[in-house]
Amino acid sequence: MSETLKTLQGLSSAEDFFKVLDVPYDPNKVNVVRMHIMKRMGQYLATEDFEGLSEDVVRTKCKEILEKAYEDFQKSDPMKERVFKVLKEAVQEKTPAPPPIVPFTDLLK
Repeated sequence: MSETLKTLQGLSSAEDFFKVLDVPYDPNKVNVVRMHIMKRMGQYLATEDFEGLSEDVVRTKCKEILEKAYEDFQKSDPMKERVFKVLKEAVQEKTPAPPPIVPFTDLLK
């Protein structure tokens, strides 16, 4: 694993990611959507294959991915992007639960 990826794994705040990858950001915006940005970054990172890439290329790709994730929430909002399961499920059609079935013999008790 590259040093950049190891460093990112050890970070504890969204602001740390922006600082380490040297990505400019609006602290007010990050305060509101930090979890969404980090989740989206993770989704983008999961689609990448960093095997065999130089450290500079890995760092550049990670920076671009964070910029892209941040930009997603500059143009949109969490309710439109729906990166978390609970938000995705909030707009899915609900299937009504079947009515409870009580055996006739239970009614006689």
